[in-house]
Amino acid sequence: MRSTLSCEIDLDAPGKRHGFLRLPHSTHESAYGFIPIPIAVIAHGSGPTVLLVAGNHGDEYEGQIALGRLIREIDPAQVQGRLIILPALNFPAARAGRRTSPIDGGNLNRLFPGDPEGGVTQQIAYHVTEALLPLCSSVIDLHSGGSSLMYTPSALIRRGDDKALFARGVAALKAFGAPHSYIVIPGTNGGRTLSEICFQRGILHLGTELGGGGHATPHAIRIAERGIAGVLRHLEAADLPWDAGGAAHRTRILDVGGADYYGYAPDPGVFEPLAALGEEVRAGQPAGLIHHTETPWREPARVNFARDGVVLVKRWPGMTARGDCLFHLGTDSGL
Repeated sequence: MRSTLSCEIDLDAPGKRHGFLRLPHSTHESAYGFIPIPIAVIAHGSGPTVLLVAGNHGDEYEGQIALGRLIREIDPAQVQGRLIILPALNFPAARAGRRTSPIDGGNLNRLFPGDPEGGVTQQIAYHVTEALLPLCSSVIDLHSGGSSLMYTPSALIRRGDDKALFARGVAALKAFGAPHSYIVIPGTNGGRTLSEICFQRGILHLGTELGGGGHATPHAIRIAERGIAGVLRHLEAADLPWDAGGAAHRTRILDVGGADYYGYAPDPGVFEPLAALGEEVRAGQPAGLIHHTETPWREPARVNFARDGVVLVKRWPGMTARGDCLFHLGTDSGL
């Protein structure tokens, strides 16, 4: 079936253009309205097509800021090939500053490959899958921890049996140059992510987790900018001055495996972290305490790390509920 979305701009002509993907959306306030999803394309010469995405989750701001700057500043002469840029892919969520869409509650990165007859978020996923990915050899998908998590700035790829694609991914991690990089196992997050769809189609997918906490920092934005420039140069798609002097970091590449890499709240209450981002921890080491708000005379519940590793992410808000993710770890991959 064809996508319900239409594009205002020509994706094939040379030069720089910007406009909107139009998603028809009839509401009480706007009977014949559409949701305007910002899109830009910069094309020049011959070379690869790279899709750059941010705002997959609307409360992850570092990538949105970096891609907006990219659209404003890049000159077509700096490009060899084509860049397709979507700085606020889940536009309803980005406009609301929320992880999920306020229209249908959809979490875009759990709904790929999408459905043209589904809700608004499923229609966006379908358009990316069926209209945009066939044009691309690589995808840069910029995420962060959003409102509930804080990451040490990281880039990530998916592990798989396609050795050539995996090798391309490792090279892209090194070119991005985040302080940490990590490799996730197949099926992470239910297997309905943009990463999984790209892998199934043999498309290089480089993701990031750039910070979080519901805000953006100059440090994380700078890592995003340098990383984008480094990867685009590595892919021979564009030459930007943002990474002058080379990548900011020699990245440390880690593995993220199964359930023992994660720690969850056993009870509701106030979360007191006992480990810092980037810290080396050991199995059995205390990870955090959950203080009982309603019965403060009770001893707090303690959460221990289940394995050795490096702390990649921790929960940001103090108030937590049973089942909330508090931490996840990485372990050295040997790459």
